[in-house]
Amino acid sequence: MFAAAAGPAPLAARMRPRTLDEMAGQQHLLGPGKPLRVALEGGQTGSILFWGPPGTGKTTLARLAAQYLHGEFVPFSAVSEGVPRLREIVLAAEGLRAVGRRTILFVDEIHRFNKGQQDYLLPHAESGLLTLIGATTENPSFELNGALLSRLRVFVLQPLSPDDIKGLVTRALTDADHGLGALRVEIDDDALEILARESDGDARRALTVLEAAVHLLSATGDERRKTGKDAVALVSASPVFRLSSPVLKEALQRRFAQYDKSGEGHFNTISAYHKALRGSDPQGALYWLARMIEGGEDPMYIARRTVRFASEDVGLADPRALQVAIAARDAYHFLGSPEGELALAEAAVYLATAPKSNRVYEAWGAALASARETPAALVPLHIRNAPTRLMKELGYGAGYQYAHAAPEGYTAQDYLPDELAERTFYEPTSFGFEKEIGKRLEWWASLRAKKTSDT
Repeated sequence: MFAAAAGPAPLAARMRPRTLDEMAGQQHLLGPGKPLRVALEGGQTGSILFWGPPGTGKTTLARLAAQYLHGEFVPFSAVSEGVPRLREIVLAAEGLRAVGRRTILFVDEIHRFNKGQQDYLLPHAESGLLTLIGATTENPSFELNGALLSRLRVFVLQPLSPDDIKGLVTRALTDADHGLGALRVEIDDDALEILARESDGDARRALTVLEAAVHLLSATGDERRKTGKDAVALVSASPVFRLSSPVLKEALQRRFAQYDKSGEGHFNTISAYHKALRGSDPQGALYWLARMIEGGEDPMYIARRTVRFASEDVGLADPRALQVAIAARDAYHFLGSPEGELALAEAAVYLATAPKSNRVYEAWGAALASARETPAALVPLHIRNAPTRLMKELGYGAGYQYAHAAPEGYTAQDYLPDELAERTFYEPTSFGFEKEIGKRLEWWASLRAKKTSDT
């Protein structure tokens, strides 16, 4: 058995990169000649914002930036600190500037800045008294006011690739000064693959799980020193312990979806669901539906969006689509989770495989636009209601032809105001049930044409 790594700091903190070259991933920003590296090495970044998922290096980059810019690094919490603390920072920054030093104000989770904090900070960031470095997991265009955002250069960080995670884990296992190298732990290839995949691009998660697995390995080493597929194997006579997939899976426990029910992830995921339905891909639709359910999204919200999709994107190409969507909503409302989720899945598959038409959606938009353009257009006399003698004497309802009295059940008369005569709002596609609707419209058009030629 061996002892756990010394030192109170977690492995993720100990392995924090100390130079740009030690950064895992983000080569689109930090590779040779890339914009962020050039700006940092030149010492002229201005105020910047790092936007990306957890564990991608936002805080690390902020600290490295302070080193490259040779400034006083001042952390600020937008959650627990307010404008009084900002006033203190500004006062200190003025003193530092007087002796030729710059102040770098780092605000983690900058999206939590309230309006007062943003307004107070704005002129000082603009004047250059403070070099602002912000970090956020949220879309800044939703969370920061336009004035502050326009003064920030935004760099978007991406989740680390599996290869990036593998390199980070390997470095942690071999680094005797800051990592786990002194413990002589080796990781099996399949365990490394699992860790790289299930870290979801989050370096902090990868290192935290690795550290937990090594502690677990330490605690169970005496009982589990076996070869083959068992969790730990003592290799030859050397004091090297192997970390394999069973122990790693114990350390991983359950992965939870990274899903923000009120932020960008919410809108991106429902957008992906809609687009998979529209693109007739039941596999994609089911996957994004499952991601939302697993992420804790309100199933009734999903049901409402599904009903909307049935009207907007399937429409009359399949009139049953709306019935199926509403039935799924009602079934979930009746059954709840998890039983009712199957009804949502059934609706998703039905809608994805249904013929598509947005002609009703387009027709409704066109009709609304025309109604707004002609709000005073008069109802033609022949289709007005005539409940009184005076109204009849004024010609209300005169000339109206009762469709049921016609042999074909159709009469060729006008139903639009004069200003909109001959306007067409709805034109069916040639898909699904709309193909039949098209045939009916063509037949009625031929009856109208015949009547016109006869008169």
